[in-house]
Amino acid sequence: MKDGLRFTETNSADDSKGRTWGLEGDLFWFLIGGAFAFVMILLVCFSALKMSFFLSLFIAAVPLTLCVTYIFLFRQGKPAGYDMDCLDYWLNGSGFSPDLQKQPTHPLCLSNRQTDTSSTT
Repeated sequence: MKDGLRFTETNSADDSKGRTWGLEGDLFWFLIGGAFAFVMILLVCFSALKMSFFLSLFIAAVPLTLCVTYIFLFRQGKPAGYDMDCLDYWLNGSGFSPDLQKQPTHPLCLSNRQTDTSSTT
């Protein structure tokens, strides 16, 4: 019987959803959706509605800008659920910790109470 260490092959690496175009997991689908919306809005505004090209470009850039902002501010490089945690915090405030701005003052701590007791008259 050997008393040395026993080596076993395991898959103890972090689970990863992979990367596409430098974006983690399935984030490239948000980018694809924003690009599709950009092209469709640009075509509708410029071709069907006969708007100027630059106005159509400005209007069409809104969904693509929103998608890229969402990806890089709330998803890329952040922990899972970070975007939903931010939304929950903005809507409901802090969770289990006390909110110091909403705490009532202690009933025994009166702000108009005199603290100088040396001069009694």
